Amino acid sequence: MDLIDLNTENSVAVVRLNRPEKLNSLTREMILALSDLFESFATTPSLRAVVLTGTGEKAFCVGTDISELEVSDEAKALAISERGQGLCNLIDQCPLPVIAAINGLAVGGGCELALACHIRLATPNARFSLPETRLGIMPGYGGTQRLTREIGSARALEIMLGGAELSAADAERLGLINRTVEASSLMVEATQLANDIAKMAPLAIRACLESVRRGIELPLEEGLAVEAELFAKLFATDDMREGTRAFLEKRAPLFQGK
Repeated sequence: MDLIDLNTENSVAVVRLNRPEKLNSLTREMILALSDLFESFATTPSLRAVVLTGTGEKAFCVGTDISELEVSDEAKALAISERGQGLCNLIDQCPLPVIAAINGLAVGGGCELALACHIRLATPNARFSLPETRLGIMPGYGGTQRLTREIGSARALEIMLGGAELSAADAERLGLINRTVEASSLMVEATQLANDIAKMAPLAIRACLESVRRGIELPLEEGLAVEAELFAKLFATDDMREGTRAFLEKRAPLFQGK
């Protein structure tokens, strides 16, 4: 059984963590395989969106396999953190929208994996936590940074320092997930959302992602300048001309990503 399952249909890639007997916990090999996949997605013109989920009904991902954390060497620990951060950065910076379909527990590195995705749907039984302090360590795959940016420092610290667990309802209330979806409908809704996005102009989608990613770290004036720059560049594309022509001709556009 492959630990990472990939299925591509209608310009949408569905990636499944496929280790249900271990609640889809991440091994070094899985992190490297996922990193390779997301690197390849960035240069695959036929792809328009990605859905990331876990196999089974219990867990999206419960983080790094604890047996791989039993190291006393700081250099090895640094490599573990940098490897996990590298994967999450590839997801965060992916030029395609990445939708997390969170089908259960999202714990530790699994929660950090979800945080790196652009849009998050979750089942009612989903639970979110960064419980690393119980192990004498701390989040190391970007959790201290991304969770704080999502829900603010006070709430993020309460979760991290106390090892608190968020229900799906609480996660939705705090804005950590977009919405809650019944388990039977999770993949249908996630792939439908991905397919709806895939019908839009791909260069415009990439520009939106880039504008948000770059602008969120900037003062408003500088962020607006980034938006204006990307907005202007789209006017030199065939997709822009096709989109406006299709609108005037009252037909569906045929975007080519050019």
